[in-house]
Amino acid sequence: MFKHVPPQAPDAIFGINNAFKADPAPEKCNLVIGAYRDDDGNPWVLPIVNKIEKEMAERDDLDKEYAPITGLPEFCEETRKLVLGKESPSIKEGRVCTIQTLSGTGGLGLGMIFIKRFMPAGTKVYISDPSWANHKNIASGNDLEFVLYKYYHKATGGLDFDGFKADMQAAPEGSVILLHVCAHNPTGVDLNRAQWEEIREVMAERKLVPFFDCAYQGFATGDLDGDAFAVQMFDKAGMEMMITQSYSKNFGLYGERCGALSFVTDSAETVTNVKAQMSKIVRQNYSNPPRHGAQIVATVLKEPAYFKEWSDQLQVMVDRILEMRKTLHAELTALETPGDWSGVINQIGMFSFTGLSLEQCERMMEKHHVYMLKNGRVSMCGLTTKNVKYVAKAIDEVVRALPKA
Repeated sequence: MFKHVPPQAPDAIFGINNAFKADPAPEKCNLVIGAYRDDDGNPWVLPIVNKIEKEMAERDDLDKEYAPITGLPEFCEETRKLVLGKESPSIKEGRVCTIQTLSGTGGLGLGMIFIKRFMPAGTKVYISDPSWANHKNIASGNDLEFVLYKYYHKATGGLDFDGFKADMQAAPEGSVILLHVCAHNPTGVDLNRAQWEEIREVMAERKLVPFFDCAYQGFATGDLDGDAFAVQMFDKAGMEMMITQSYSKNFGLYGERCGALSFVTDSAETVTNVKAQMSKIVRQNYSNPPRHGAQIVATVLKEPAYFKEWSDQLQVMVDRILEMRKTLHAELTALETPGDWSGVINQIGMFSFTGLSLEQCERMMEKHHVYMLKNGRVSMCGLTTKNVKYVAKAIDEVVRALPKA
């Protein structure tokens, strides 16, 4: 009955992660998965999350009934304030529709369904080159054509701003532009504030639709509003847009699948219509979102004391990642490893784009048992004070053994 189903290659990220798990080598290192690890290489449950869960367990006014189709109201209210800011003009005017989603991936998926159903036929989705691989998968999986726009400049290891801007100027009116809010995945290269303003002006002039992917708010610098600068600046300028958020990274709620999708619209009437249509889409796909993670997030965001604890713990994660960047750069400098490694400290966020070639990445895994994506991306969270010297020596060896042409 199902013999006609063709084979499918495993997901690139989880496939390499499975190879790491199966590797019996005593000295191995996992720089694949984008999940925070402490300096012992272990997952870290934020203390504030543990505290809230204990309090929830002792409450007698909570239940396990279905959540509303579009999510817990208090979660939706707090999550849009987090990304748009408490002084958001669109929030004050009732022009924002927020729905709870199955983390950021679920928000992207629902957003793509919305684009397919309600935007003009043939609308294209523009995705940065490079970008998180699942962006392409989600667009094409919803039968949307995607186009890559210039972003990363290989020669400098920085932003190709001129190419980016030119591609925006050439994009057809009404195109959807998928934008990383901060801590760009996989490169760790972000726009500065002046560059964001230029891009916003071009998008407004060309009537392009911003679709922000906010997976790392607070995880880039520890400054929640600073990391959301682009979204808040577009909002203050009166731009309509879509925003997907994830609480996997900044709350450590990876397995709870907690996120949101917001639409900043032109009017409260439009909000009513968008919410009704999104309710139908959610009902058709999974009916209702999960309660647990959303209750944790809503509790923390609306209580100032809890919010302060969370912000402090978020800074702990940011500081450890920054320290690993500095240490890796120092080790490569001490080894006099050929190449320019300034990107390790100039890039921000969870990931770093090393610039290693496919062959060099494969040698990292096969010879040194250091697992990473084959495009050269590494998760800085996989580095610890115990393995960073080993990783630096491995990079040094592969660069010398397999110099680029």
